[in-house]
Amino acid sequence: MMTTGKPREFFGRIIRHLHCVGVGGMGMAPLAIYLAQSGCTVTGEDAALTEEVRRVLTAGGVRLAALPDTAEIVVCSSAVGAGHPTRQAAAGRGLQVVRRGEMLAETLRGRRVVAVCGSHGKTTTTAMLAHALQQADFPAGYVLGGLFADATMPPARPGTNDWVVAEIDESDGTIGGFAPEITVLVNFDWDHPDFYRDPDELERTFAALCARTSGPVLVNATCARSRVLAPRALTFGPGGDFALEQSNQTETGLALTLGGKFGLKTARVNAFGDFNALNATAALAAATLMGATPNPALLGDFPGVRRRQAVLHATAGLTVLEDYAHHPAEVRALLTGLRGRMAGAGRLLVVFQPHRYSRTARFKADFAQALATADRVFLHEVYAAGENPVPGGSAQDILAECRQHAPALPVTLPADAAALGRELDAAVQAGDWVAFVGAGDIDRLARRWLKARLQRQPDDWAACAVALRQRLGPETKLLVEESLAAKTTMRVGGAARLYAEPATEADLQALLRGARELGVEVFMLGRGSNLIVPDEGVEGLVVSLAHANWAAFELRADGRVWAGAGLRLKNLCGLAAKTGLTGFEFLEGIPGCVGGALRMNAGAMGGWMFDVVEEVRLMTRDGEVHTLPKTAMHVDYRHCAELETAIALGALLRPAAAAAAEAVNRQIDVYRRKRHESQPREPSAGCIFKNPPGDSAGRLIDASGLKGERVGDAEVSAVHANFIINRGRATAGDVLGLVRRIRARVREQQGVDLQPEVMLYGKDWREVL
Repeated sequence: MMTTGKPREFFGRIIRHLHCVGVGGMGMAPLAIYLAQSGCTVTGEDAALTEEVRRVLTAGGVRLAALPDTAEIVVCSSAVGAGHPTRQAAAGRGLQVVRRGEMLAETLRGRRVVAVCGSHGKTTTTAMLAHALQQADFPAGYVLGGLFADATMPPARPGTNDWVVAEIDESDGTIGGFAPEITVLVNFDWDHPDFYRDPDELERTFAALCARTSGPVLVNATCARSRVLAPRALTFGPGGDFALEQSNQTETGLALTLGGKFGLKTARVNAFGDFNALNATAALAAATLMGATPNPALLGDFPGVRRRQAVLHATAGLTVLEDYAHHPAEVRALLTGLRGRMAGAGRLLVVFQPHRYSRTARFKADFAQALATADRVFLHEVYAAGENPVPGGSAQDILAECRQHAPALPVTLPADAAALGRELDAAVQAGDWVAFVGAGDIDRLARRWLKARLQRQPDDWAACAVALRQRLGPETKLLVEESLAAKTTMRVGGAARLYAEPATEADLQALLRGARELGVEVFMLGRGSNLIVPDEGVEGLVVSLAHANWAAFELRADGRVWAGAGLRLKNLCGLAAKTGLTGFEFLEGIPGCVGGALRMNAGAMGGWMFDVVEEVRLMTRDGEVHTLPKTAMHVDYRHCAELETAIALGALLRPAAAAAAEAVNRQIDVYRRKRHESQPREPSAGCIFKNPPGDSAGRLIDASGLKGERVGDAEVSAVHANFIINRGRATAGDVLGLVRRIRARVREQQGVDLQPEVMLYGKDWREVL
């Protein structure tokens, strides 16, 4: 049963539970997290939720679920139409349905609001301002319209003083509900022609917001139209009240010289490009007006914003970036900035996905002119964002404009994503920069293409092994084309291109850092108990903490236990029992090791790994070592956010109590018998599917008549329907075929779309489902 949140007044009545539809959107996710962190119960759903956003939402306290019975209000993103099933269900129950912008305005009522708005750059400016305030120990709240590039930084936070910084979206008219104390208007260009018929209509909207602002308005000194909208406003930038006197690009970012009303003379910014110099100037000016103490280093370690000039890969031979630019002015500024960063090295290849048909139809000629900055362009079809096609609004229309206005520019429109990947692959030369640009799902295309591009041939893997071996001690094992099937409990799958068993922390660091320099992806492997290795194997370096040095069990004088990440859970239970320590018995039958149990918060018999954890020692993928107390970690069902990317090295555990060894062993025997009665003994990967809310995956599979169903030697267990067992000669292809068959049958007969719980090792389930 869901607990109810702290009551708050919204729209004139007391609300405890809000449900967000389209919760994976870049505007909705931060708002949902802000509400959850403010004490409300927040649930959400999204048909296109990415794993990255799921982790952020879960860490922020948002529960993913269909519309619960306890929900009192439904908040919808702009992409959710009136015909959406949840909106219709809400209407049938008489629930109030509001837009995301309306909910944000209502949430911030009574706070001292700094509204960051404008046609483009507002997400980065908001993020810079939020970061600068945190660095200045100024505890304001904030709500971004995106995600920080550093996954440990939440995209929203309520804060502890009266101030809150919020990115305000103008696209759907909900901007009219805000009356801020400070407004930052970063720039003005006509956009959203589906809602604003002409530039004047959008100008009036921004002018009205400025007029409703009770305190200072900050506008861009270089944008004449912004100055007209708020003639008495303060200005930022070159020649402004908050003056940007000079901006120099260095290898580590921007070095700004400031003047005018600034209390600072200089500032360092971890960002690139003239437009980011203006964004930083706006953020520092707003922080000054809010009363934060100025400091040249406030933005020196700014982590950046996801999909804003994000570098996916950078070597001497190839640089790959992604950016959210989706307006011609943004595209032009981005490509101009990239030209400056390239310093004449290689060519600039751009893959561009237009966003929304209405925007494409209105600005297709402007897009063609902006893209002419590139050396070669690959167009992808329009990302609709809920719109229906309009005449003149296709990628084909941009192609026609490019050929008319920039006939010398090589530009193509491949038939589909696969063809685009092949054409791009054939075009790339040594030293090129490839930029994936757009606000749709082009980021996924970028990652798929890059992953395929970096796959190596056998000779290259051997060369990588030689390069890595030079960094390692003699006790560390490093192998090429090592079979993984015998290292998993399912007993299926192919080989790892590279496989290593580091003997020390130093060697693990060397492997991680060496792999990064070589452009090799790293995959951690524990006991292999919750995963399926594809038959084709794993394109990367598989690292296992199987060396004996990682299997430590150390009893401290205070009764606590240090357990190494490589210690098998069965051995942890046995050693604890010998020393008369209780609290670990539930782990005995889980076929894993401590590291894997920490990463997944493994559980059984009503107990969970983090029930006995006090602190975890971990290593980041950059090789940095940290020790985190449990209170600083975000842990939920089968998930630990910090260990999604970091590697557990071990943990300090606190037993429940001391007891006689015989008593502990008796409890272990009880759990062992219970597990033997309820789970199959044949090789398996454990439970294949997640339990849907309020139901059991095993019950749904059984009710669909699938026990005993078989593909090759992979079979649905007769003991527990959520287990697929290996009858002896199963392949990964057999297992995946059976997974697809189970999902299809359950969807057809039970109306439930089961989601895999086991990991498809080295791949994404979406590639095979």
